[in-house]
Amino acid sequence: MIKLSINIDKAATLRQSRGGTEPDPVAASIVAIQAGADGITAHLRHDRRHIQDRDVELIRKVVTLEFNFEMSASQEMIDIALKIKPDQCTLVPERIGEITTENGLDVIAEKANLPKVIKTLKDAGIRVSIFSRLDDDQIKSAKDVGADRIELYTEPYGHAFGTKNEDYEFGRLVKSAELAEKLGLGLNAGHDLDFRNLRRMKSIHNLMEVSIGHSIFSRAIFIGLDNAVKELLAILK
Repeated sequence: MIKLSINIDKAATLRQSRGGTEPDPVAASIVAIQAGADGITAHLRHDRRHIQDRDVELIRKVVTLEFNFEMSASQEMIDIALKIKPDQCTLVPERIGEITTENGLDVIAEKANLPKVIKTLKDAGIRVSIFSRLDDDQIKSAKDVGADRIELYTEPYGHAFGTKNEDYEFGRLVKSAELAEKLGLGLNAGHDLDFRNLRRMKSIHNLMEVSIGHSIFSRAIFIGLDNAVKELLAILK
């Protein structure tokens, strides 16, 4: 059964737009869990433009299910991860000025540094996933540096859904999933997945977890967060 992790970054983005305390992403996490979500994802960025240190510390305290901490492979974020002890750290790239994560991590370019980072996290009992580009050499490199899982970058599929390119982009995901399975890597997926395109993802038999954020909070404006979570769970389960 594919697990659903709710990325609560967008709740924090809305809060930060006014500089107040609402909506509280920690409260959003509790609502999502009560609605049946299997876990919570949050990305603490260097510029702190949405999620704050306070958020990840409180989420770790109040969420008894899985907490997936998205982070760059910097010493600052490693120290925070070791302090809060999430269940999983997902290593992602960050570019100054980007609106959202633009691609998977270039593992090949960071191959000298990543083994030490990953070992440090794993020695602390934290599972490590890498937000992965969809090419064979990157996925093989994720295995080489010691990752437990990869998270497939699904934005190209999400954008192609319902167009003539959908089958091609979905085929890329399937091919990457098959390689991950062959290498013994666990498999997550995320970015631009929603209640329309999620159903097809179920055919990837080794997919363990999907992380969904922007689309679920967009949907929640119209039907409520509780119902938006349940809608996705109905598709997955």
